[in-house]
Amino acid sequence: MCSADSNVELQPTTSDPALLLELKTRRPPSLVDRAGCETWSVDFSPDGAWFAWSMGHGIVWVVAWPLDSEDNQNGETDRGDKSFSCGHPVWGLTFGPRPPKSAAAARPAKTSSKRNLLLATGLQNGVIKIWNVFTGNPVFDLHGHEGVVRNLVFPPNGTLTLISSSRDKTLRVWDLTDKGKKVQVLHGHKDWISCCSVSSDCSMIASVGRFDRMVCLWSLRSYTFIRNLVGGTHYTFCLLSSCDFSPDGSVLATAAAAVSSSSWWIDLWDPYTAEKLATVVDYFEDFVLNQISAIQFSPNGLHLSIVTDDRALRIWELGEKGMVMQTKRDRGSNGLCCNYHPQGGVVATGTRDGHVRFWRAPRTIPSLRHLCRSILRYSVSTHQMEALPLPKRILEYLTYRNLPERLNAWSSSDEEEWDRNLI
Repeated sequence: MCSADSNVELQPTTSDPALLLELKTRRPPSLVDRAGCETWSVDFSPDGAWFAWSMGHGIVWVVAWPLDSEDNQNGETDRGDKSFSCGHPVWGLTFGPRPPKSAAAARPAKTSSKRNLLLATGLQNGVIKIWNVFTGNPVFDLHGHEGVVRNLVFPPNGTLTLISSSRDKTLRVWDLTDKGKKVQVLHGHKDWISCCSVSSDCSMIASVGRFDRMVCLWSLRSYTFIRNLVGGTHYTFCLLSSCDFSPDGSVLATAAAAVSSSSWWIDLWDPYTAEKLATVVDYFEDFVLNQISAIQFSPNGLHLSIVTDDRALRIWELGEKGMVMQTKRDRGSNGLCCNYHPQGGVVATGTRDGHVRFWRAPRTIPSLRHLCRSILRYSVSTHQMEALPLPKRILEYLTYRNLPERLNAWSSSDEEEWDRNLI
């Protein structure tokens, strides 16, 4: 069901120099700060022309982007705000289908075709609803999950394939050309699945288990389990929350937080060799539990956005000490999710109170060597790289082995304290 009701307030703000604006949901006083208000998921359409977020209580709001554009009424398509009533709390959502990332990056944003732009919403009752964004009508429902559908991903190859992860410990690969009647079910996790991601060449799916501490790699071609990246390591007391492939598919980032202390860390993996390339860690000195909720690579692969309990947003440049951008420390930031605009420059974050904030992200011109690496690694695996007669330093750069093994995200240098709380 599509609605034009104005339940959203646009609030430009100057409280933080990096904060562009904030969308606040209008609620009756009885619903403020109550469970069910959370914005668990946000997303930009592949062309960057639309933005969607789950605003709580089973409602998804879709607005044209940029919000203040004079071109929002262009006569060709309905560019008005839309709301979709899903009937149950929405935990995951995504636009699709998605073109290959290399092709999307080469084209300027333009309005999506009416026939192609869909919105998938994952509900608390295990149902996935598929919507036509322009008509606001439901297309069909997908049934099969027996728990909360936590994450949804369209692979970046333009196909009508949808990957879902759920608290029922499974991932499902749906063929939407047949209304989801053809589905592959992936078993292997022992508990809730927090997040999943698809590599840029669409050969692999990565998934992280919230409580089973598993980082699983799956083949999207044969629908089989490949390996678990962290089995048997010292990560005994931690919660895994998020994962994301780099745009060239050669690095997998996973996020985890220690249960017994206020530490969180991000591991960077080579998905082809299972080698851990680097770890960035943060230690919060007041011993308050400091969860990390979400991570995502920037479209050019230079930066990683991070949402944690103590800051609404941090942005880290791979291989660098500290952060290139971070918001003010705020234990009430309530961040849950984040998503980059496809052309970069803006990061959207969702909060527990159902609001959305848009942040100014660093716009860095990639170096020529980074562009060469990205293009090469988009189609060449680590094993293929190692077979080439390359000088050691060039090979290390091309395989991301030039990254420091460990970096701090905080200003203190007390690494021993972090180690004691991790073990």
